[in-house]
Amino acid sequence: MEGRIFTHPSRDLSMTRMVYHAKEGDFAQLSKISSPDWHPDTGLHLYWGDIHGHTELSDGRGTLDDYFGFARDEAGLDFCAVTDHDHGGVGRPCLWEGGKWELTQQKVGEYHHEGKFVTILAYERDSYPWFSNLCLYYRYGAGELVRGEEDGQITADEWRQLLAREDIISIPHHTADIRQGVNFTAIPLELMPLLTEIYSKWGTSEYFGNPRPLIFEARGGHWRDALEMGARMGCVAGSDVHLPSPGADSHMGANVPYDEPGLLGVWAPELTREAIWQAIRGKHTIAASGARVMIDFRVCGQIAGSEIKYPADKGRRLALKVHAPTPLMRVDVVKNGNDIFRINTEGASAATSLLVEDLIAERKTDYYYVRVTLLNGRQAWCSPVWVET
Repeated sequence: MEGRIFTHPSRDLSMTRMVYHAKEGDFAQLSKISSPDWHPDTGLHLYWGDIHGHTELSDGRGTLDDYFGFARDEAGLDFCAVTDHDHGGVGRPCLWEGGKWELTQQKVGEYHHEGKFVTILAYERDSYPWFSNLCLYYRYGAGELVRGEEDGQITADEWRQLLAREDIISIPHHTADIRQGVNFTAIPLELMPLLTEIYSKWGTSEYFGNPRPLIFEARGGHWRDALEMGARMGCVAGSDVHLPSPGADSHMGANVPYDEPGLLGVWAPELTREAIWQAIRGKHTIAASGARVMIDFRVCGQIAGSEIKYPADKGRRLALKVHAPTPLMRVDVVKNGNDIFRINTEGASAATSLLVEDLIAERKTDYYYVRVTLLNGRQAWCSPVWVET
């Protein structure tokens, strides 16, 4: 389209002709043209969980019963994972000692109830130098701990094998931290993880200089650094809570700067372990800092986490719906690392929507995602949609 890099349905030629030539009986058609339905029904539901936290089995407080009980009965979460450290806490038995891992699997089984409350077997593995810490999430309710040549370390070959497993999702966290972070710019694309944790109570790792940052922050370890390198990487959030209160607005019993829990939203067809796990693996995710924000973002009809092929000379239809529990400050649509569209609500509403057609293919593969900022400073993000020409 000459003279345009984007357009809105209300400026479609058929709409213009309606404006100039419509009769009174045609007015109902105006609304259909200016506000088309670009959100086809997917049959998916949005479920919320907290997938990063610790108990007395490592360096946290409280029992597994306290942890899962709070997630289900107090926080009202749909799913949950506990991620105790494999080293068991400094000076304590490791997770593979003293029946700790067996007890973890037992409690994961006891609290799991398909359709009501889903538990995911998981733990946190020190994995230097490629990653300081990885949280491993098991597809099933049982599995063996992953150990390598040396505990606390991981070689390139060990990471390659772990990344290839179809029963474990491995997700790094604190990636922008100087002391415990990740150097995404030093990692080959084939060794990039599927997802990264961009928010916990320690801070945010979206891009260098983002609001609510980690205290010790380094370039090269942010989510956007990996995306700009070409990684097809989705996002999650997790509280990293060290008290038996996953999903709660409370301090975690450590010197952390933020109270807001890290919450993970997933689009899944049903509340079962398999459906939730596959939704995470498929990157159909929303990462949130303390607010259950619904982000329904479609590109050419495809949901967050999708990878699609689309002609370069054809406009991409972007469709967005946002519903938050408190008023919105703004909503940004990000393309290839740049904020290209913004809705400035300034607290006037807790919901908004957007329809726009992006007419320009900037790269062989463009990526789009959404960032929501609430008036109280809390945020939410959805995983990208990648469009390859």
